[in-house]
Amino acid sequence: MKLLKKEFRLCMHPVGYIMPLMSALILVPGYPYGVCCFYTTLVVFFICLTARENHDATYTLTLPVSRRDAVSARILFCTILEIIQIVLMGGMILIKYAIGTMPNPAGLDAGLAMIGEGLILFALFNLIFFPIYYGDINKPGKAFLIGSIAVFVWIIGEIIACYTVPFVQFVLDTADPLYMREKGLFTLGGAALFAAGTMMAVNRSAKKFEEADLAL
Repeated sequence: MKLLKKEFRLCMHPVGYIMPLMSALILVPGYPYGVCCFYTTLVVFFICLTARENHDATYTLTLPVSRRDAVSARILFCTILEIIQIVLMGGMILIKYAIGTMPNPAGLDAGLAMIGEGLILFALFNLIFFPIYYGDINKPGKAFLIGSIAVFVWIIGEIIACYTVPFVQFVLDTADPLYMREKGLFTLGGAALFAAGTMMAVNRSAKKFEEADLAL
């Protein structure tokens, strides 16, 4: 808990207060809503980049904590920011329905399935970004590039699926409250993947960080 408090006080980047507001893009007609999640992955990158410039790892490991503890605190910190993004997206979806919605030609419609999509995107990013980053914390850009490519490949695939995969096209990509049971199961699956993927990211990242030579 103290390490998490230290992350919020010393490692939060100013964009962390701005980028979650990009959830408002859900109100924009014809926008690929999955891109909203990309902005929070950008926050994660800036946090890790600033931590490098401030020699945060050197400071953290002078404290009576293990490398695994340091990794767990950073990933939990970033995961909280991702969950905040998902909550804000949910709020914007409710606002969109309150003022009137229309079909989205650029991917999933704003709705429950979009929440599941966001959770899957964050699971994918966490599972790729953090293990690469903790293999060499001096190169956050490399980890972010690979993680971002994976995120955008998924978003593009989702947009294509909305026109080519019947389950996505006629079930998930529909206005709520149609097919809420299927959308609910999809979102629960996304939540499970988010939890499992993030836990795997913690374990893999901790192993990489324990083997890393910080003298470099």
